Amino acid sequence: MANPFRFGLQSFNAESGKQWAERARKAEDLGYSAIHLADHLLGPGPAIETANHPVQNLAAIPAMAYAAAVTNTIKIGSRVFCIDYHVPVVLIKSALTIDLLSDGRLELGLGAGWIKSEYAAVGIDFDEPRVRIDRLADVIAGMRAYRAEGPTEITNDTLNWSGFEGIPKPTGSVPLIIGGGSPRVLRLAGREADIVSLNFNNRSGMIGPDGLQKSTAAETRKKLEWIREGAGERFNKLELEIGVMHSPTDGDVAPVVAQLAQGFGFSEEEARNHPHLLFGSVDAVCEQIEQRREEYGISYFTVQDASIDSFAPVVARLAGK
Repeated sequence: MANPFRFGLQSFNAESGKQWAERARKAEDLGYSAIHLADHLLGPGPAIETANHPVQNLAAIPAMAYAAAVTNTIKIGSRVFCIDYHVPVVLIKSALTIDLLSDGRLELGLGAGWIKSEYAAVGIDFDEPRVRIDRLADVIAGMRAYRAEGPTEITNDTLNWSGFEGIPKPTGSVPLIIGGGSPRVLRLAGREADIVSLNFNNRSGMIGPDGLQKSTAAETRKKLEWIREGAGERFNKLELEIGVMHSPTDGDVAPVVAQLAQGFGFSEEEARNHPHLLFGSVDAVCEQIEQRREEYGISYFTVQDASIDSFAPVVARLAGK
């Protein structure tokens, strides 16, 4: 049986605590199932401009805690924590504390990092993808050891923990989100995650046409095979999530399709069927979402702040179905 539809909101900025609280409550009231922060460090400047990435003024951990405090039911998460920006044991304890204080509403996203200019700007070594993804696997193993009953004992290439028990333990199920666009990370996600996030292949270290060109319908089918290779028999138990760009219009979608195709360097046919692009009327977008669950098994769709209102009628119609 297909997973029911869920819808998330991803956020980067807030001008005040009041604005952030209002956004979290609004997402909850509109039926979004989760509100997620990204996990980036840089303010305005050449480093973030090189990556073509939005500035993020909110640190993920305290913002997640604040959102949890002002809401009652919505899931709280980071999509996703970059493990290289945190001491792993501190990150895991902080995340599970948010789970405890939110009565089990944490979705824990972990990632290997990808913005090369951000690493350089704060003096962190940007290792090759194989090394970063292997380190992510090590930290996931540490998270499993930390949340298990009894002493936390683990030694691998990244961690050397012993002589303590990890607390707090999970209050909720704490589903693990792992995402990406490359074979190695998606096989890891298939093996380890509860929620697999289909993302662009960020091999270039920046947001640009390359990432979307490696995320077309044909490329997405390849990604599903990599996930399946990692998951084996557990593939059908996974929840598949995707970040989408929402372009609402009740008129002719042809100009929108043409603009997207030209801007990202693929054909109009590829734009019309691109899994990360939703456009048209509420009816049309609902049809696109239902088709993507049928074709790819994707049931969890995440939009960014700017779409919170325009996407709300889709959420109202499809959430939980």
